[in-house]
Amino acid sequence: MIHFDIASKTKEIEQLEQQTVQENFWKDKQNSKKIIATMNTLKGIVESYTQLFNKLNDLINELKQITNDFNQDEEWLELIELEYKETTELFSSFEIKILLTDKFDSHNAILEFHPGAGGTESQDWASMLYNMYCKWAQSKGYKVDVLDHELGEGAGIKYASILISGPLAYGYLKGETGVHRLVRISPFDANKRRHTSFASIEVTPEYDDDIDIQIKDEEIRIDTYRASGAGGQHINKTDSAVRITHIPTNIVVACQSQRSQIQNKEMCLMMLKSKLNAIKLKEREQEIAALKGVQKANEWGSQIRSYVLCPYTLVKDHRTNHENGNASAVLNGDLDDFIFAYLKQQI
Repeated sequence: MIHFDIASKTKEIEQLEQQTVQENFWKDKQNSKKIIATMNTLKGIVESYTQLFNKLNDLINELKQITNDFNQDEEWLELIELEYKETTELFSSFEIKILLTDKFDSHNAILEFHPGAGGTESQDWASMLYNMYCKWAQSKGYKVDVLDHELGEGAGIKYASILISGPLAYGYLKGETGVHRLVRISPFDANKRRHTSFASIEVTPEYDDDIDIQIKDEEIRIDTYRASGAGGQHINKTDSAVRITHIPTNIVVACQSQRSQIQNKEMCLMMLKSKLNAIKLKEREQEIAALKGVQKANEWGSQIRSYVLCPYTLVKDHRTNHENGNASAVLNGDLDDFIFAYLKQQI
């Protein structure tokens, strides 16, 4: 059961704000960041509630006028209908916010992109997905940091990982883990035949220092190499990129986005701890879908969502049956309806 008490949340915001003005508040940066994040999340909920409450009151007052005066013109009635639609959309958004209360929902999100079988076709599709989520994040005002990016031989990407930072980033994106399928006329086929491509996405919450994950030196292998992606003049001049292999689990993480080998190593350790924490929680709570989703083969029949560009245009989520005929808009980051449909289904 979800308990929602606007008064207690307002009081909690006031208490957190009092902490932020204390003289020693910023000495513990990690704790300070956590307090600020909690405060911003609560403020978002309270502001959404206030906006929805005011909108509902306005709508009720206008509906009362309709019952008192049946001679309202058509334009005024259309305005009422528009306000009703806006109110239901506000309610839907508010509903999602108060449902995102799981332990890691408020965390930043790490997204990894893996092409399926098919060479250039799937690598290009993985690149399209990479751009789609970057555009979605930017539309939300979230920050996107490229952690690793390996270009494909002909086109697209062989692998990429990004960190999306912002309120409830992981909460919104946790349902995007899985295989994504594309059907289109291939731009790489001289005969203009239709191709089906697959790529998978893995979403994990960013590691929090409060989580006790111990990694022994003998459990990891650290490799350094020359960075190959975009990143400024320092790229390709030194072996600053870092790859870490966790020997017991065979998990591999890599980072080349930072300016020094030490910074890239720190980022790799954070990514590794995030993955190990996800495994730890899955074993303890048996909630596989809640953190990383059910991992399936990167092939036909295992996809969570299909993006069809030929012979018609349609994006369909196979878990919720939510559809959007404007595939171009979806590929340009219009994902909210799919994200909300999945989250509502989990209630």
